[in-house]
Amino acid sequence: MTDREPENSSLRDIASRLSKARGAQDGKTGQSADKGLQSSLGMGFRIGVEMVAAIAVGLGIGWLLDNWLGTGPWLLVLFFFLGAAAGVMNVYRAITGIGLAPGYKKPAKARADDDKDGDV
Repeated sequence: MTDREPENSSLRDIASRLSKARGAQDGKTGQSADKGLQSSLGMGFRIGVEMVAAIAVGLGIGWLLDNWLGTGPWLLVLFFFLGAAAGVMNVYRAITGIGLAPGYKKPAKARADDDKDGDV
């Protein structure tokens, strides 16, 4: 009976280590897939909100100015297009990452010239 106890304990030890390894591996792949999906979903929602908000603000400003000045739908139409242009610009900035880092970035050609000099 004493001969079987070491086998059982070593089998339990191996089984516990194996289950820990499988759990860690499943957790890593599941988390990275979820992060990628959440990141893409978040970017999609951000783009949608940027466009809708910019157009809504443009329409609101145009409507208020039309009511105040009595100019009819002309300012509403003008500010609709201005809001749409602002929305497209915001979406472009969100996708390319412009405005996320402090300071100005060098133009792409200047960065390429700096890299050729070897002073990275």
